[in-house]
Amino acid sequence: MNAAEFLPVIFVGLMGLSMLLYAILDGYDLGVGMLFAGADDAQRDRMIASIGPFWDANETWLVLGVGILLVAFPAAHGVILGALYLPVTIMLFGLIARGVAFDFRAKARDAHKQRWDRTFCLGSLVASFAQGYMLGQFILGFTQNLAAMAFSALIGLCVCAAYILIGACWLIYKTEDALQLRAIQWAKRALGYTALGVMLVSAATPLLSPRIFEKWFSFPNIILLAPVPMVTAGLFVAMWVLLRRLPRANDTWAWAPYAITVAIAVLCFHGLAFSFFPYIVPEQLTIWQAASSTASLWVILIGAVLVLPMILAYTFFTYRVFSGKATDLRYD
Repeated sequence: MNAAEFLPVIFVGLMGLSMLLYAILDGYDLGVGMLFAGADDAQRDRMIASIGPFWDANETWLVLGVGILLVAFPAAHGVILGALYLPVTIMLFGLIARGVAFDFRAKARDAHKQRWDRTFCLGSLVASFAQGYMLGQFILGFTQNLAAMAFSALIGLCVCAAYILIGACWLIYKTEDALQLRAIQWAKRALGYTALGVMLVSAATPLLSPRIFEKWFSFPNIILLAPVPMVTAGLFVAMWVLLRRLPRANDTWAWAPYAITVAIAVLCFHGLAFSFFPYIVPEQLTIWQAASSTASLWVILIGAVLVLPMILAYTFFTYRVFSGKATDLRYD
């Protein structure tokens, strides 16, 4: 295999890793933002304290993933952004609104604080729904009709539920007492909608593409892939059983719900990656057709080798320093 063949594979792997880490990491703080709607003022402060040291760094993975798409696969970038221009714009407005609200709620007068809390919640909801809508459009190959829009909107709602689930599981791990108990109830409610979203995506993906149907159900792939949905279903059952038994003495197993959601996300991403590879634009462009020149990819790879370890080290350091339970929010 020569450089022109393996370099696009490396970059699509890096882009996929970035998007997966974004969904896992920024997913929980988007979920926490949406859960603001069901919390009181003191609980919102504790929720902000649980995500405050991490949320800016979490969004780095989105920037990295989109950056790789732009520089390593410019042809795909043009097609994808052209098809998703409106939901991408809406997502950015949501992210900007929640970023402004995150800072302003700490400085606003008491009479205005709830307004910024609502903005933070709404911005989180808008950004999450837009991301789910874009996922639905990607699965459908960017089809633009009423049925496709309805399906994408349904996936948008299911992604919101998934982010709420992972956000609630993060709060189970990072908080205590009344807020932790409320987070357990939030997680129970979101679990079913998340499972529905996974089933919808799993059913739609092979049915909408004869190529993917053949890839899934041909021998020996059907044998090799069978453990993925079985393990995923088992993890959903395990999550339900675990949530019914929490909290436990000495906060035992408080970390487990978040770990299970991460495992589910990894399995779902594996299924999508297997289904659509080697296409970066479904049924239109493969990674080799969309890739930059080999010389450009070599230069970009050098930059990635230098930058990626720094991002990973910074992320690990931040989570290490701010490990443990969230404490009362202070700005002095």
